[in-house]
Amino acid sequence: MVDDGDLVWPRVLLLALTLATVVALVVVAATSTAAFSPHNPTWDGATDLRNEIETEPGVESELVRDSTRYGAFSDASAANGTVAFVVAPASPYTDADAARIRTFVENGGTLVVFESVGENGNELLADVGATARADGRLLRDEYENDGGPAMPVATGVENHSLTDGVDQLALNYATAIEPGTENATVLATTSDLAYLTPEDDRLEPGDRLGTHPVATVEHVGRGRVVAVGDPSLVINAMLDRPDNGRFVRELYADSDRVLLDVSHAADLPPLTAAVLTIRDARPLQVLLGVGGVVAIAAASGQRARSIGARARRLLFGDRTRRADPGEGVGQLGQPSSSMPHPSDAERDAIVRRRLERGDDRVQRVRGDGNRIRRDDDDRDTVD
Repeated sequence: MVDDGDLVWPRVLLLALTLATVVALVVVAATSTAAFSPHNPTWDGATDLRNEIETEPGVESELVRDSTRYGAFSDASAANGTVAFVVAPASPYTDADAARIRTFVENGGTLVVFESVGENGNELLADVGATARADGRLLRDEYENDGGPAMPVATGVENHSLTDGVDQLALNYATAIEPGTENATVLATTSDLAYLTPEDDRLEPGDRLGTHPVATVEHVGRGRVVAVGDPSLVINAMLDRPDNGRFVRELYADSDRVLLDVSHAADLPPLTAAVLTIRDARPLQVLLGVGGVVAIAAASGQRARSIGARARRLLFGDRTRRADPGEGVGQLGQPSSSMPHPSDAERDAIVRRRLERGDDRVQRVRGDGNRIRRDDDDRDTVD
């Protein structure tokens, strides 16, 4: 058991502070605060959705950081069985990016666009050839809601393979989806008491009540495009509301692969961005691998030399170490490292006593020698 007196508390506190700082930096570098981000663990993030997809048996998941990645799924064999989720893109897709996604859809892929008030989602829908559009106005329902008029409940769920087991959707500051043409199939609608308003306003006498579509699906080429008027369906605080999680899971239930498109979302966490950069750059992987091998070899060599030196000292003793005049022997023959070292004055006194004892010994030896010679001279005289 360690005695508290043996601990150097400033060092312990410094170590604890350093450890806490390192942990905090790692957490900050690996997480995000952006809404709808699959790296944001708070209420408005989508880490729960990412975790569900990653743990779904038989389903591969991938974070798409660059839209050029869609090129790997442009042929029919790769596009079939692949679903791509685009959630409230923060920036518009370029023509080249949209063309890659359109090729992916036309060859059999499924694109799901969650959009409410932004125009970037609508532009992507148009670029890939879909007719559905997000209205952009706030959808409210004074009667069928879950927590207030701005959180309406879509109770009109159509019978479709994408809505199997879904009875309702709990919305949160959503908008309506305009199907555009008869090619689009409505998946879910609000009650007949909902209305659209430019802002979060109360029901006015001139507002028109009625049902409004909130999710549609349509065929584009050999693939499908799903438009959902509420990105909040995927956030951590709403995914477990009835029946949001079931609806989202049905969107990829028959798929082999799910792509979470973060290419036009808010900035990725630094640690995640670094990992994805290394994963996409083979030369960088090789460089880091070689550097790691060299570093391990250097550290191993230094450790081996240190171990060898310790072994030699144990076998042959430390011949280079000088004795400390302050070291002594304590009780039961154990080294007494706790004995205080003598001061300079005490050392001088010890030296003087040793010199005085030496002078006395010399005088006694000289006296003994003189007596012996005198005795020898006396014997010679007698003889």
